[in-house]
Amino acid sequence: MKKILGLDLGTNSIGWAVVNEAENETEQSSIIKIGVRVNPLTTDELGNFEKGKSITTNSDRTLKRSARRNLQRYKIRKEALIKILKNNNFITDDTILSEQGNKTTFETYSLRAKAADEEITLTEFARVLLMLNKKRGYKSSRKAKSTDEGQLIDGMSVARELYDRDLTPGQFLLEQIYKGVKTEPDFYRSDLQSEFDKIWEFQKQYYSELFTDELKEQLKGKNKGQTWTICQKAFNIEGESRTTKGVEQKIENYQWRADSLKEQMTLEQLTIVFQEINSQLNKSSNYLGNISDRSKELYFNHQTVGQYLYEKLSQNSHYSTKNKVFYRQDYLDEFETLWETQSKYHKELTDELKKEIRDVIIFYQRPLKSQKGLLSICELEGREIEIEKNGKKITKIIGPRVSPKSSPIFQESKIWQILNNVQIEGNVIPNVQQDLFGEATEFKYGKRPLTQEEKQTLFSELNIKEKLTSSQVLQILEMKGDYKLNYKEIEGNKTRALFFKAFQEIIE
Repeated sequence: MKKILGLDLGTNSIGWAVVNEAENETEQSSIIKIGVRVNPLTTDELGNFEKGKSITTNSDRTLKRSARRNLQRYKIRKEALIKILKNNNFITDDTILSEQGNKTTFETYSLRAKAADEEITLTEFARVLLMLNKKRGYKSSRKAKSTDEGQLIDGMSVARELYDRDLTPGQFLLEQIYKGVKTEPDFYRSDLQSEFDKIWEFQKQYYSELFTDELKEQLKGKNKGQTWTICQKAFNIEGESRTTKGVEQKIENYQWRADSLKEQMTLEQLTIVFQEINSQLNKSSNYLGNISDRSKELYFNHQTVGQYLYEKLSQNSHYSTKNKVFYRQDYLDEFETLWETQSKYHKELTDELKKEIRDVIIFYQRPLKSQKGLLSICELEGREIEIEKNGKKITKIIGPRVSPKSSPIFQESKIWQILNNVQIEGNVIPNVQQDLFGEATEFKYGKRPLTQEEKQTLFSELNIKEKLTSSQVLQILEMKGDYKLNYKEIEGNKTRALFFKAFQEIIE
């Protein structure tokens, strides 16, 4: 008899088992003892568990691993940059690359701001490049107009037009919809907030007692529903009786936003105007919105990131540069400006060197790794083969991979899987008694699965919606009374629902 200890080592637990394994036909294998040791929860995890929140013990490790990788990649870039600067005689091993001495705290920031317009030495320029290498900016593929570098981020061209023509987003949208443009562009948060402030100040002359600073502060950061609740109470209104729908209502909303800047509007109309603006403000992330507004400020002030930061530090020596994030494109624009200016004074700054420092070192971005390997092989069509690896024969499963979760095919399959498991509880079991057509006339309490006709009806609805609640399901099936489902809600085709929603917005 052979004794074997088996261990299952996981991130959150360790499973173990001690077994007797038979070595001949007269012996019988048996389990001696088994168990599992679960890693104890931390105080924070235990608190979340008691509150009913999901616990992900891996998330903290993931964040720390990501921070370590970013630090490692930064160090690699720094070493490569110092090496190329030494090879081109910008610096030597004895060169001091940091501030040294009294009153030199912001010296590198000063050099960085100066380099955009004036000559600095190659050694000083090397310090500036090392600073740029440390913080490269936020790169968002979602915000780019195209995959090509050098393109302005979405919203900049619109912001420029608003500035040049002295328009608000509401006035701009009204013009666009009359031109036949059905999609709304991205606006900077500062432009939307500016429109809100302008309308508030203009209408304040007609409603001075109601338009208080306290009320304005209450409306800040609120969504559409919250805005209505606050205004309804403050203005003592019941609601606007509207006859318009769809595109006509959208035009009316834009028209009210435009008219609010030049004539007195009713409190009901102003409430809808504030709802629309706050809704647009809430659609954008505060984090990305702040980045966008900083980028816009650079553009209209004709400043580089370095000039912006040095100006803030000059005004307040305690100004924190932490979390003052800019777009990657802003740093690229600054690099181009600095290099173009300094290349006028230093012949060493060639185009070849520029491409190597910019594209290979400082602003190099590795391509995203394909995640196709995470898709498992189909259990029904997969097969095992033997391959040789490192001189050893191993077994490998090959075959077609399963559909990803975003695939419409997977979504449809999931819907049918759930529908086959749905049961209706109530007076659904037919008695023997039948009418002239052979259908049951009396029913008793019990459970039954869905009929094929009911499944098909629900599938038609679920295939274009994200989900259906149990009450909605019963309503679709026209089942009135005390009926229940074994599902609180049924997931639909999320992929197709998103497409359907997008097409609906375009049509409207």
